[in-house]
Amino acid sequence: MWVLLLIPTCAAAVLSCLRLVRVASVADALVEHLPTADRTSGIGLYETAYLAGGPARVVDLALVRMAGLGRLHLAHTGWTTVVDPQGRGRLERALITAIGPEGQCRTAQLKAALAAHPTVRDIGDRLALAGLATPAEVRVQALRAIRHVRYALLGAVAMLLLTVVLNSDGELARTAVAWYSLPLVLTGGTLMMARVDVHSYTAWAAPAGQRLLRTLRWPHICRAGTDDLLTAVAIRGPEAVQDPRLRAALSHR
Repeated sequence: MWVLLLIPTCAAAVLSCLRLVRVASVADALVEHLPTADRTSGIGLYETAYLAGGPARVVDLALVRMAGLGRLHLAHTGWTTVVDPQGRGRLERALITAIGPEGQCRTAQLKAALAAHPTVRDIGDRLALAGLATPAEVRVQALRAIRHVRYALLGAVAMLLLTVVLNSDGELARTAVAWYSLPLVLTGGTLMMARVDVHSYTAWAAPAGQRLLRTLRWPHICRAGTDDLLTAVAIRGPEAVQDPRLRAALSHR
């Protein structure tokens, strides 16, 4: 009986690990063709926000900036209201359009809609072409492949426990444990190697972008009391906002 459970468990482990290896090789090939980014400064706040936290961080920064300029009202109850409907740039115009003709919408819905807007995606595409951001498709595939290996590992553990529970024969249980060690070692070892070889592809920033972020973070860690609000939000996210009502408005679900 336990052999019937072992076969699909091993198949799932092998297929998921092979997929992760394939994703890693494809990612290596794509990243090698990206230009080498040697700039250590000169990117804007929205680009910094994307590298640090992806599209959601860009949206948070845009909301904080427009609220600070009095163009939006962010209520701690979870609503965003347009105060000035004249957008000063592509992102501001996209944000106002996403709010809708009534001039008011739920902040959570607005953040989700704007994060998927082409204007925000363009920021990531430009950074990827510059070698600073991980290409979106590479990141998605890497995260998905790692998730499938984790599922295969959990499935192997579950099948092993089920086999031990269903078999009262001690010798048979030991045999089953020995065989189940194969998918467990395979998936566990693959995940450990992925921490070194694939983990960098799951971040928004490519290795060059991560080095750039480290140069930006260091002075702000040392001068936490004098952080510029927008720069702090771009690097650290909504937690950098000192106003509790504004911070609640950004984190409201």
